[in-house]
Amino acid sequence: MVTSNAKRQSAYRKRHLHDEDGNCERINQLVSLHAKKALERLAKCYGVTQRGLLEKLLIDAENETVDRVSIYLNGQADYYNGEFDVTTSTLRSNGQAQSLEPE
Repeated sequence: MVTSNAKRQSAYRKRHLHDEDGNCERINQLVSLHAKKALERLAKCYGVTQRGLLEKLLIDAENETVDRVSIYLNGQADYYNGEFDVTTSTLRSNGQAQSLEPE
């Protein structure tokens, strides 16, 4: 029986890319060569997998963002609802506008 490439790939994914705990989701994105090499080097430097490094970086970035938006009324709720735009929000400190983006 002849199977298509798509069916073979689907079968492979079911056999080999199965999440035992049901807590993971697949990400399939193209990134620049520079970013990919940086991911490889950082993971090797810290002795972790690329997946582990990405997860830590993303979770740390989210925790930092949640801390920063917490000063706003409903900031955390708006963030978790996808309604907070950190690129357009500013802090007022000593009369100066301050971006929420890390320097």
